[in-house]
Parts: sequence; structure tokens; C-alpha cells
Amino acid sequence: MGFNGFGGNMQQIMKQAQMMQKKLQEAQAQLAEEEVVGSAGGGMVEVVLHADKTPVSVSVKPEAVDPDDTEMLEDLFLAALNDAMDKAESRSQEVLGPLGGAAGMF
Repeated sequence: MGFNGFGGNMQQIMKQAQMMQKKLQEAQAQLAEEEVVGSAGGGMVEVVLHADKTPVSVSVKPEAVDPDDTEMLEDLFLAALNDAMDKAESRSQEVLGPLGGAAGMF
């Protein structure tokens, strides 16, 4: 009958799994190279991430720095980081598409 009742389809299933794995790896490599920029305070604070959510850089304009109000700068940084993370997640969904659910398989 074949391997575990799959007959000749087992080789085809394995071939498809290997193709999916290759496409997933290519998509992940693409995300590791693309950059997204999150900003807050009208661009006073910017956070750059690779689309795979790896941090690249942070920039803060001098006018965002008030020694008497560091809490505002902290809030701007978090807002910019969240913006960048949202953009990275959106880009990841676009690139991975239907492969997204397969990411945990490999």
C-alpha cells in the first residue's frame, strides 16, 4: 500500500514541504534586509527596524530633549518603537502571506 497509507503521494508531500521551506527562508531573508521607520512627535524621534523586527537605529532631534521632562522623551521613544513594530508586522504579513502559518513548522 505504501508508506503509512500515503502511497506514492509521500514523495510529493515532501517535495511540497521542501518548496514551502525554501520560500519561507527567502521571505525571511527579505524581511531581514528591508527597513521600516517608526516616528513620533512629528519626526522628533525615529526608530528604524529591519522588517524582521531587528533594531537598526534610533535618532532623536535635539529639540526633543528637555532635561526637565525626560518622561516625554521616553513616551516619544516608545511611540516611535510601537509605530516601527506595527510597520514591521504589516510588512511581515505582506511578505510571508500564506507562508506565515508555516513559519513554526520549520
